[in-house]
Amino acid sequence: FLQTFKYNIFSKVYMQLSYFYAIISVLIVSLISLIGVVYFSFKSKSLKHILVYAVSFSAGALFGDALLHLLPEVVENAEGFNLQISLSILSGILLFFIMEKFIHWRHCHSESSKHVHPFVITNLFGDALHNFIDGLIIGASYLVSIPVGLATTLAVVLHEIPQEIGDFALLIHGGLSKSKALLFNFLSALTSIIGVLVAIILSSRVENITLYLVPFAVGGFLYIAGSDLIPELHKETKIKNSILQLVTLLLGIGVMVALLFLE
Repeated sequence: FLQTFKYNIFSKVYMQLSYFYAIISVLIVSLISLIGVVYFSFKSKSLKHILVYAVSFSAGALFGDALLHLLPEVVENAEGFNLQISLSILSGILLFFIMEKFIHWRHCHSESSKHVHPFVITNLFGDALHNFIDGLIIGASYLVSIPVGLATTLAVVLHEIPQEIGDFALLIHGGLSKSKALLFNFLSALTSIIGVLVAIILSSRVENITLYLVPFAVGGFLYIAGSDLIPELHKETKIKNSILQLVTLLLGIGVMVALLFLE
């Protein structure tokens, strides 16, 4: 009885600590939206050269987190790879596909329009949805374990850095001032907090919710890395730069391998 009591107390404390880490993590991710200010510290050509290696590092981190942390954990908790996990992964891929279709549709229509403000609004809406899902993924990861949550947070942060710089540039292009672009980009990033709260609430009401949310995150990460980031890297054709991309890609995976020792 005493051992059971101690275990229950430990489990409650650990869960509360997981919630705390999850909220702190999404706050950090939200602050990444303010990194757009560095856009004006570099020449556009220099920034583009730096970002391409940040993108390759991010791709490696996303692949590593999905396949080394998230997927093995959910398979272990489910006591084997099953159809439910496969369907959840596919749902993650499909949702990100639909969201990206919306973003491409937005860009296509905004290029021919003389009114920039609708483009700014749809851009912020798309970012808000993306950040909400990031918060959901981070929250689900911490429900698995704190080390898995930390690894996922790192993967999201590495992905957000180049993305937020690009989003900030689009808002400036859409007619916003620097201060308004920073403010609205930050506000859209705060939806990640809503995402993590939804994950926490669902965990208390839906049994084994992580068996759905975590493979969903795997699908999302695989889609982002494989569909968005890797094609961007293929635009570089110089051998030297391509080798550096491969090195930074492997470094991203290596960071995720190193984080396995925390588990």
